[in-house]
Amino acid sequence: MAASADPTPSRLLPDEIHGAVRPGTAVLRLRTTQSREGVLDGAWWPRSRHVADELPALIEALTAHIGPVTRIGLDTAAWEELPTRLVVADRVVRLDSYPVGDDTVLITRGDQDHFALLVVPPNTPADLAREAMARAVRADNMTSAAQILLTTTAE
Repeated sequence: MAASADPTPSRLLPDEIHGAVRPGTAVLRLRTTQSREGVLDGAWWPRSRHVADELPALIEALTAHIGPVTRIGLDTAAWEELPTRLVVADRVVRLDSYPVGDDTVLITRGDQDHFALLVVPPNTPADLAREAMARAVRADNMTSAAQILLTTTAE
């Protein structure tokens, strides 16, 4: 008996996921290896550019996987109303303005453990977002977030 040919591998997000994700839920991929040799540690696909709406879910998801988040670095120009801190699950998370570009968010766990995530723009079509996120989490990725987004959308 022939197996059904599912065009979406089981580990990738289906096309409907971004529209189906309820508000307050983070669409996030993290590298699953212990090695931190690549440029990026993961990818995040927010639903909007509203920090207060998007970051709490990201912080909760990251805390569940990597431990407590203490700081997040964002480019002020890319986000609406960037406060200096958020309280999520009774923990204060400091928000820092960095000129990292709208394609990257920097996460700090503890005092000095940093993670860099690709930020897929909210209006990106699902197939392109999946491709960009998959490239960002490859263990051998040495491509910057900006270049991943450029090559993904140019294909």
